[in-house]
Amino acid sequence: MIHLPPMLTFPNIDPVAFHLGPVKVHWYGLMYLFGFAGAWWLGVKRARQTGSGWTEDQVSDMIFYGAMGVVLGGRIGYTLFYSLDKFLADPIMILRVWEGGMSFHGGFLGVLVAMTLLKKKQQRSFFGIMDFVSPLVPIGLATGRMGNFINGELWGRTTDVPWAMVFPSGGSQPRHPSQLYEFFLEGIILFLILWFYSAKPRPVMAVSGMFSLFYGLFRFLVEFVRQPDAHMGEGGFIAFSWLTTGQLLSFPMILLGAGLIVWAYKHNDGHSATASVTQTEEKSAQQAAKNQGQQGKRGSH
Repeated sequence: MIHLPPMLTFPNIDPVAFHLGPVKVHWYGLMYLFGFAGAWWLGVKRARQTGSGWTEDQVSDMIFYGAMGVVLGGRIGYTLFYSLDKFLADPIMILRVWEGGMSFHGGFLGVLVAMTLLKKKQQRSFFGIMDFVSPLVPIGLATGRMGNFINGELWGRTTDVPWAMVFPSGGSQPRHPSQLYEFFLEGIILFLILWFYSAKPRPVMAVSGMFSLFYGLFRFLVEFVRQPDAHMGEGGFIAFSWLTTGQLLSFPMILLGAGLIVWAYKHNDGHSATASVTQTEEKSAQQAAKNQGQQGKRGSH
């Protein structure tokens, strides 16, 4: 195959954004911070809408729980799914988050656990929380993929498309900038789908199902041009000479998402399901605010 010169030049950005004395602040970490901040801002915007059933304090709690789930689950998931051999040889590597190495699927499981804990604190239904959270997630996915791009990691397979790039750590051949594909699909497109879909009342579980379905689909497709991890099997494939670990983990999300959507519309009466949950959770939020006010009065005596 004759490779054409790449039409795009990798910017080769310094992974370190700035220094605070001896401390190096990496772009990768800042991207996560920007993602959480963006999700908080959008969550507060939604919470201020009439009948949302959420307060700003509850959104802040949700972001905190979600951040813990993303970071802990993402790192543990990456270690178990992709780098178990490295972890066994160097257990401290799990703490070096700034070097990259976060698994979305691990983070997804971490968020599920975190939201399960949160629902007990806020006395909400699990899917009542997940339907509110889902449209906020793509912001973090977008910033995370931009962090991967700045780090020059998780690049795509070799290609001769005009927008290919030569990555410093990817050899001399041009490659798909798969991080940017994921930034566009999992970040921008997924956000638009979920934000506008959830702008109107939907049956419980429907928004969560849309997230799971479209994320799984987008990730499954991008894996065809993303360079698989060589240590995961022959050529980086775990089966059929084409199936990657990312596709294996994404396929259940596609099935789960489709199942949730079908279940939501089959077992809930159109928009009324969301409306009833919203009313119930609004009362819960009002009661929580009332209790906080009473506690404040007792504390002031």
